Amino acid sequence: MALNVNRHVTDQFYRYKMPRLVAKVEGKGNGIKTVISNMVEVSKCLGRPPTYPTKFFGCELGAQTQFDFKNERYIVNGSHDVSKLQDLLDVFIRKYVLCPGCDNPETNLIVKKGSIGQHCVACGHQGMVDMRHKLTTYITKNPPEHDPTAIGSSKTERKTRKRESTNNQNGDGDADGLDSSTLKEDDDDWSVDTSEDAVAKRMESLTSGAKGITLNDDLTKTSQERLDLFYVFVKNKKEQGIVASPGADKEILQEAERLDIKEKGPLILAELLLDENMIKQLVTYRLHFLRFTNDSHKAQKYLLGAFEQLCKTYPEKLMGKVPSLLKKMYDLDLLDEEVLISWSKKPSKKYVSKEIMKQILDKAAPFIKWLQEADEEESSDDEGVEVAFSHRGGGKLKVETIASPDKASNPSSPSTPAEDEIDIDDI
Repeated sequence: MALNVNRHVTDQFYRYKMPRLVAKVEGKGNGIKTVISNMVEVSKCLGRPPTYPTKFFGCELGAQTQFDFKNERYIVNGSHDVSKLQDLLDVFIRKYVLCPGCDNPETNLIVKKGSIGQHCVACGHQGMVDMRHKLTTYITKNPPEHDPTAIGSSKTERKTRKRESTNNQNGDGDADGLDSSTLKEDDDDWSVDTSEDAVAKRMESLTSGAKGITLNDDLTKTSQERLDLFYVFVKNKKEQGIVASPGADKEILQEAERLDIKEKGPLILAELLLDENMIKQLVTYRLHFLRFTNDSHKAQKYLLGAFEQLCKTYPEKLMGKVPSLLKKMYDLDLLDEEVLISWSKKPSKKYVSKEIMKQILDKAAPFIKWLQEADEEESSDDEGVEVAFSHRGGGKLKVETIASPDKASNPSSPSTPAEDEIDIDDI
């Protein structure tokens, strides 16, 4: 669900909204890092460059930051919880976005001669930001380069300027910038076409954020009814051939959030987007599923439930590929290791029969065993075991056991046979 930019405001009709941060921890050891994948979207709602809040996180957490502008990945070194980052974002908003006078986020930062001023276009407040924070050094060296008339400006002011500009171009405005045609236009504004076609056109002209907060009765419906609405929404996009178009994944997520069925969304997506060719389809629709399953174990469990149903529907095509399919979803970051292991230990009859579930788990057993053994070997440093493998690259996965120094010095110690190498692609 979208959040209020000023989270101290609890009004659900508060006009200033932003999406929740989406962050994922990648790598391990000294290379571990937290990637914020939607920082660009969040920053647009704040009217600030995405580098500012990212750098602020680094200053507050004592960590280095990296900016991958091409792929829109903003990185903070180290492992950081997304809820902690969300709280830090609130601090950033309070310091560098909200107006001290009216608490509105319609402010611009103005960098002059090494100082940073703040101007609110909503109430007219002007002042200086607190220059004691380390972030101010970065801002003064990298001033904002956005157009104040496009971001953070009052909508009323923009409308007035546009009307004045039109009158000046026509050359027929009077001293007050108004003429009879303008007055007639104002009179016409009081009359609103309420036909179904007109309402539909106005809804299409709304931004996705405005659509998300539009009043509707859908939340009063049952969970199944809301799932049916979501099914129709995704199905229409598929029939129109735009389900894989850029931005469709965001619109689908927003509709699921509007209907408050985000966690169950993977069930509908799998039903409409996946079939016996799901290995290729998972790559095509990775972003669609990732927006639901990222940092949500419940959504991942629903995805596994959908996977069980697909195996039941296409047993000849999919049952023999269960290990490869699970590995593919794991490699694409759609499923976490702990969810997969838990799923294998506590089989459910919620989606398929006990017999079919047993077949699926039997087929999945080699992959689950590899996951468990890889995890055990990673944590067995005291036994001289070293694990060398990459489980996110889509290539071959190999676990190598290296003898500890005391064993290496003892020629009578048995050498590690080739059985210690596990090729997951041969399962």
